[in-house]
Amino acid sequence: MGRTRHIGEERADQIRLWAAELGFTAVGFSKAERLETEEQRLEQWLSEGRHGEMGYLERNFDKRLDPTLLVPGTKTVISLLYNHFTEQRQEDPEAPRISSYAFGEDYHHVVKWKLKELLKWMRRDWGSIEGRAFVDSAPIMERAWAARSGLGWIGKHGLMLNKEGGSHFFLGELLVDLNLPTDGAVTDHCGTCTRCIDACPTGAIIRPQVLDGSKCISYFTIELRDALPEPMAGRFENWMFGCDICQEVCPWNRHATSHNEPAFAPKPELLRMTRKDWVDLQEETFDTLFKKSPVQRTGYAGLKRNIAFLDAQRENEG
Repeated sequence: MGRTRHIGEERADQIRLWAAELGFTAVGFSKAERLETEEQRLEQWLSEGRHGEMGYLERNFDKRLDPTLLVPGTKTVISLLYNHFTEQRQEDPEAPRISSYAFGEDYHHVVKWKLKELLKWMRRDWGSIEGRAFVDSAPIMERAWAARSGLGWIGKHGLMLNKEGGSHFFLGELLVDLNLPTDGAVTDHCGTCTRCIDACPTGAIIRPQVLDGSKCISYFTIELRDALPEPMAGRFENWMFGCDICQEVCPWNRHATSHNEPAFAPKPELLRMTRKDWVDLQEETFDTLFKKSPVQRTGYAGLKRNIAFLDAQRENEG
């Protein structure tokens, strides 16, 4: 038994070294089991309709709570953080804004490739290992597992926070059939701060750690396929894809440092575009600017809808 644990510790240390080599900021380990404490919260959140039209969040309820149902044989959930913070900004202060995580290539592909490499190295050195990699694309409660693994705590805005880098991280997981030593959760360090709640222009943060997804600017500009609701006119604060407001006001993000991932570097022409350039955006330019980009999720028609919504409000105010 002692020898088994010793091997597990050695492997955990090696995984951390490999992960750092691949550019991950932090790694944590949790025992794969049902998330009993999250079950009631998830059920209530769904029953209250906080997911809006994101029907996929209702599916695979049990798999979402139990990784051993998602990937049979899983013994350990390995959670990883990948930094995406950048100090670069769009140059025209009047230009419709894009969330900074979407400046470069789609993180789903970039981070997942790195996770698959990590799993490949594990198999190369340790033989047959059953496992799968996930990046925001499967019924798995990423933030809950990252918190259990000691990578930070869930802030009042519902995002992962840690003391070293704030909230500007992508989350990824490896579900593997290895027994690895587990890490414990860390203390919540939000204290009495409510800056994210106070700053949200649509009131999407209804209580600490509970986000009404159906009121979030990111939901409206990315997930919603229908017309944008008129009652929200004037409340988007010029965001056309995503929203960074709750992260921009968070004191912990003062500690964020710029990423060094070339794939996440924005195209200079994207940053240079003026408000008029966005209003006049043609599909050909969209395809060039956003090749391999997360912005492809909303598509050309969706982005034009968002821009028109913002522009109409500006005209009304003028």
